[in-house]
Amino acid sequence: MTQYRSAFSKLALSTVLFTLPLNAALAQDATAVAERLKTVLAAQNMTLGWTSVTGDASNAVLEGASIAVVGEGKPFSIGKVTLSGITEENRGYKIETVSTEPYSFSEGTAKIEVSPLTLGNVTLPATDSTDLLASFLMYETANLDNVSVKIGDKQAFQMTNFQAEVTPPVDGKAMEFTGSAEKFTADLSLVEDPQSKAAIDALGYQNISGNFQMEGSWQPTDGRMALTSYDVTVDNAGTLGMTFDLGGYTLDFLKSVQELQKKMAAQPEGSDDSAQGLAMLGLMQQLTFNGATVRFDDDSVTNKVLEYLAKQQNMTAKDIANQAKAIVPFLMMELNNPELATQVTSAVTAYLDNPKSIEIAAKPASPVPFALLAASGMSNPKDLPKTLGLTVTANQD
Repeated sequence: MTQYRSAFSKLALSTVLFTLPLNAALAQDATAVAERLKTVLAAQNMTLGWTSVTGDASNAVLEGASIAVVGEGKPFSIGKVTLSGITEENRGYKIETVSTEPYSFSEGTAKIEVSPLTLGNVTLPATDSTDLLASFLMYETANLDNVSVKIGDKQAFQMTNFQAEVTPPVDGKAMEFTGSAEKFTADLSLVEDPQSKAAIDALGYQNISGNFQMEGSWQPTDGRMALTSYDVTVDNAGTLGMTFDLGGYTLDFLKSVQELQKKMAAQPEGSDDSAQGLAMLGLMQQLTFNGATVRFDDDSVTNKVLEYLAKQQNMTAKDIANQAKAIVPFLMMELNNPELATQVTSAVTAYLDNPKSIEIAAKPASPVPFALLAASGMSNPKDLPKTLGLTVTANQD
């Protein structure tokens, strides 16, 4: 019996001694993934920290995780971060999901609660990768179920079901991205300014709801960045949409901006940062302007505002609209641009008579360098509308 006990003890000891280096190797693999994630985020001016890393080569958990953004002060605690479905890919890593825990924090009387954030199909290229986006955290999906802001016991703001999708740039194609929030709500009765509160009450927007959606593309090889839609809709009010199209938004430009951000963050508080401001202006000169639009599609708010203003002045809504139409031509005279003045006057008149939509568009005949826009704005600002190809239209699809 003693012989069996001795043999069993030796077997148990051998098993422990064998698994010690195996466990260490697995922990090392998990740490290697975490360190690579940290390096990629550092290239984007974010510092990832943790108290410990557990797991193995396929699944890892970062305990006590925190993240800090350059220039934003102390690190922000995000709790546990879970990396699931890790596989090696081209000497880098592919991660099925990166997810956080629910977390919350307080700012004064406001309490912010955020549900788990999940990123899908995350790519961490190898350190010596020649991929154009090797220094960027690339993911294909992002999901956030809920963001809540409470003031005391009042629900001030809530957003539900935020989703984003990213199509990585492959074979020379541009990266495409979309994003949307199914619903948001806001309690505007919490606004404290008396004048604003009176207007909100009169218009009936004490509690608002809506949604937003966006889509666009970015070609990293030539820096063409286009936001093809960014629409914020407030129910029973209207939709504010915008687009833009820029050139020169290259990887080199982004890296230069990030380096400048680091230098600005390293400056002692209260020191002269005019040199960095000039450097930022210099970087902006590398961009070109291809076009932009701002559009509002009405859903009853315009007539509500006219009625509100009319009551304030003991007039009718039609009288207020006619006053606005009469004032516009005089305001436009400052620009000394008769063609644009006629456009704006016609658009405002058409919109106030039948509020459907109004749009301001800047579409130059050819891309305009930001340097030229800056020079034109300083030397002859009245020529800017012509340089930009500015137009104003109303009630057009």
